[in-house]
Amino acid sequence: MADLSENQEKTEEKHVEPLIPGLPDEVAELCLLYLPYPYQALVRSVSSSWNRAITDPAFLVSRKSLSLSLPHVFVLAFHKSTARIQWQALDPRSGRWFVLPPMPCPKTVCPPAFACTSLPRQGKLLVLGGMRSDTETSMDSTFIYRSSTNQWSIGSPMLTPRSFFATGNVKGKIIAVGGSASGISDSITAVECYNSENGKWGPAAKMRMGLARYDSAVVGNRMYVTEGWTWPFMFSPRAGIYDADKDTWQEMSNGMREGWTGLSVVLGDRLFVISEHGDCPMKVYVPDLDTWQYVGGDRFPREAMQRPFAVNGVEGKVYVVSCGLNVAVGSVYEADKGEFCVKWQVLVAPRAFHDFAPSNCQVLYA
Repeated sequence: MADLSENQEKTEEKHVEPLIPGLPDEVAELCLLYLPYPYQALVRSVSSSWNRAITDPAFLVSRKSLSLSLPHVFVLAFHKSTARIQWQALDPRSGRWFVLPPMPCPKTVCPPAFACTSLPRQGKLLVLGGMRSDTETSMDSTFIYRSSTNQWSIGSPMLTPRSFFATGNVKGKIIAVGGSASGISDSITAVECYNSENGKWGPAAKMRMGLARYDSAVVGNRMYVTEGWTWPFMFSPRAGIYDADKDTWQEMSNGMREGWTGLSVVLGDRLFVISEHGDCPMKVYVPDLDTWQYVGGDRFPREAMQRPFAVNGVEGKVYVVSCGLNVAVGSVYEADKGEFCVKWQVLVAPRAFHDFAPSNCQVLYA
């Protein structure tokens, strides 16, 4: 029997087709490793041997160890007339766009009601909650996109259906904060945490109060949540800080809360905002002084960028996506005397994107 099984194994080995005819498999695997996103996922259909090689966990480990994954900008866009949603990815080095497979959600949804976050180094995008536009009911959905396979999956449902809320990645823990429940005006204070290891949601410390709207940023082990300034600017915005290590909430300082006048983005351990008024100046928060300072350098390219904006950043670069999906890339650097400056470059989107507006953007390594 042993001889028979050995002969079967040898026969199977003979029938295993090479990855690339004429090349040793070790060299062929290197060629596949250097295929850029999203082609690695697409070429799995070339042959069964390519599919086995690319889906092998060791292949993903090798790609990560060689630092071959590069940052891409993933944009949740919607058509301004039909509200049809479409996820797209931009390679900021080549300026090329790629359309993602459709997200497995109901057709009638309100795009801004979703909350999005990511596990950038794992190449995972998470789209949470949301609201059906036909019934105006909040959802408890968890949609997960993996850049390694270019596919969506459905994760465990959230504990509380919610829409128009804040979410963030705090050291691998996905925190969902506040939002609306059954109706837009039905504010909730429930907070929950998603464990990316076991794929389960669990409760976290509740907010002290519900907010009218949400912007958030994660710096270190803390998630900063604010409703920001809203017209007619009669009341100071409410805000709070969640400490993930202690599972507690605390008040946000006056200077941080009062000066948070735009969309936030974190680079390293620094919090910036792109202001939503005037020429959209960029500011950075200075914790020691509890104040905000304007960033020097180039002016924001307002003439090429129309609201609404979606903002994210990584590795010293800020990505601002505007209506029509033009992308302003800001390279932030520290000048003399510790002051921050920025240099802007605009990546003009194809004309086919003219009627699309951004709802959210994330940066993944793919």
